Amino acid sequence: MKRQTTAAAGGRQGRILVVDDVAIVRKSISLTLTSAGYDVVTAEDGEQAIKILRESEDPLTVDTILCDLRMPTINGAEAVAYFRREYPSVPVVVLTAYPDVESAVSLMRQGVLDFLVKPVLQDELLTVVKRAVGQNAMRKDPVAS
Repeated sequence: MKRQTTAAAGGRQGRILVVDDVAIVRKSISLTLTSAGYDVVTAEDGEQAIKILRESEDPLTVDTILCDLRMPTINGAEAVAYFRREYPSVPVVVLTAYPDVESAVSLMRQGVLDFLVKPVLQDELLTVVKRAVGQNAMRKDPVAS
């Protein structure tokens, strides 16, 4: 696990867990998100991501999870199922270099917020992450009466 934080103290946009077995992909996504003001935590596979969330004192401090599908140990589909079951309020965005309509439909039915095809354009990534973090913030905010 590697953690990158923003330089702006207290001004973070949200905490994003990036799960991908390809180091250069993790680094590229992390740099993009960190530059945009997000706090980024990375995991190289589903097993490590689950471990990070289990050991976290407050898993809801993770505002969004970006998860690759094809990974060793615990693959993305298994990790997504775990995330949706254990942390249903945390939006999950799936990343894949191998788009498959059947997988996309199945994952969306499980509650995945979005499905991005790699290589992901920076603007597209930032738009989807901003929407996911915003959706999570709305779930956390108490309803005003």
